[in-house]
Amino acid sequence: MDQLGVATVLRLFLRGSVNYLAGRPLVVSFELTGSCNARCKHCDKGGILRDETPLSPQRIREIYRELRPVAVQLSGGEPLLRRDVVEVARAIKERRGAPYLILVSNGALMNADKYEALRAAGVNQFSISLDFPDERHDDFRSVPGLFHRLERLVPQLTARGHGDVVLNCAVSRLNAGDLTRLCETARAWGSSISFSAYSALRTGNTDYLVSSPEDLRRLRGQLDAVLDIKRRGGPVRNPAPDLDGIHRFFAEGRIGGCRAGYRFLLVTPEGFFRPCAHKPVKARSQRELIERFARTNDCGGCYVAIRSYCDKPYLPLLREQVLTRLGRAPGAGLR
Repeated sequence: MDQLGVATVLRLFLRGSVNYLAGRPLVVSFELTGSCNARCKHCDKGGILRDETPLSPQRIREIYRELRPVAVQLSGGEPLLRRDVVEVARAIKERRGAPYLILVSNGALMNADKYEALRAAGVNQFSISLDFPDERHDDFRSVPGLFHRLERLVPQLTARGHGDVVLNCAVSRLNAGDLTRLCETARAWGSSISFSAYSALRTGNTDYLVSSPEDLRRLRGQLDAVLDIKRRGGPVRNPAPDLDGIHRFFAEGRIGGCRAGYRFLLVTPEGFFRPCAHKPVKARSQRELIERFARTNDCGGCYVAIRSYCDKPYLPLLREQVLTRLGRAPGAGLR
């Protein structure tokens, strides 16, 4: 919420408070398409779906207005494969600034014109995935030349001064030794960076989990260094407890207390409600999703950023998302 005015922040937090107490979601992720131009090693998506019939911008708007979340993520697949992605953003955004609107992309199809069009339509944050601080990123995502493309693109976007580009990194055994270099990359490119933990729930591949004592020690050292970078004013978005939570997740193998279906949920391209990207449960409404999944959910198999934000008690949410914007607490943004 960094570039929002105080009045908009307070309106959003008031909505969030109502949703928090009423059991309505704080964040909704709309998967605009299941198609993707990448085939990432940590994801179960990839390739173009020819027979897909995704929701129209008007229907997405209707679902948004039914749920009234504080924040909306436009994701996929790759959302920029939707030719009407600007229209979708425009359909969701309200006149008084709600919701906090986030586009999640691998960046391969982004350019300056799309960036400006999406900003004009109401996108507040551009979350661009980055797994490695070098060309290993290309192999991991199966997109040749992607790292060098981002190396050119991201500084072009951040130079415009809006402060709305965030690099997203899923921490795994493969990149656990590169976290400080990823922070340095974010600083060099003029962006910020947010870390989350790799989960095997999507693919069933446990090889990328940080699990051995040696790997856990390496991760702890990197996270401590990232915390130091953050304390010195570096470009790290995560609150300190969330960074500690990444290590805890890998060390313990799970983090319980997931509030998927209540605090956050996902809407598929076809319009089904799911608790998250990891669980195949489908419903036609949040109420049905709660009855079929959330009431008995005991999953602790991920620690993605949306969970680390939404699972917090009320007072930490207040501290992070409102007092930060009023200059009274160390910062973190929606991510």
